[in-house]
Amino acid sequence: MRITPLDIQQKQFPMKFRGFDVEEVYAFLEVIREEMEELLRENASLKEAVQRAENQIKEYKDMETTLRETLMTAQQMVEDYKTNARKEAELLVRESEIRADGVLREAQEKVIKIHEDIVDLKGIRVHFKEELKRMIESHLKMLEFDKEREGEESRREEE
Repeated sequence: MRITPLDIQQKQFPMKFRGFDVEEVYAFLEVIREEMEELLRENASLKEAVQRAENQIKEYKDMETTLRETLMTAQQMVEDYKTNARKEAELLVRESEIRADGVLREAQEKVIKIHEDIVDLKGIRVHFKEELKRMIESHLKMLEFDKEREGEESRREEE
């Protein structure tokens, strides 16, 4: 059973022959009651302070948990960004290599085509020279033939 300051204040002691000084007992009980009231107020105040501290600790723990989760999420995001950036860079390098290979292949094909065109043009030039030479020779023969004819005609006329 808990004793309250009111219990102390209202406590009655039976009177006996040669008992205690009643006024002194009541004065002492009054001091005890006041002390007990003070202790109860202090106890209630301390309980409130403990409750506030526990609530604050819970808030701090919740904040800590949230911060840890946020930090872990941020670290994971950074890792994901790094991984994605690395993959994207590798993809860009591969695409660039493929494009470079295509450009190089096209350039090589153009060089081959130009060489083929040069060979064709050289062949055409040789053929053109031969045709020109034949035409010149043919014209020379015609001129010689005309000269011979003129010479025969003039000899015939002289004769």
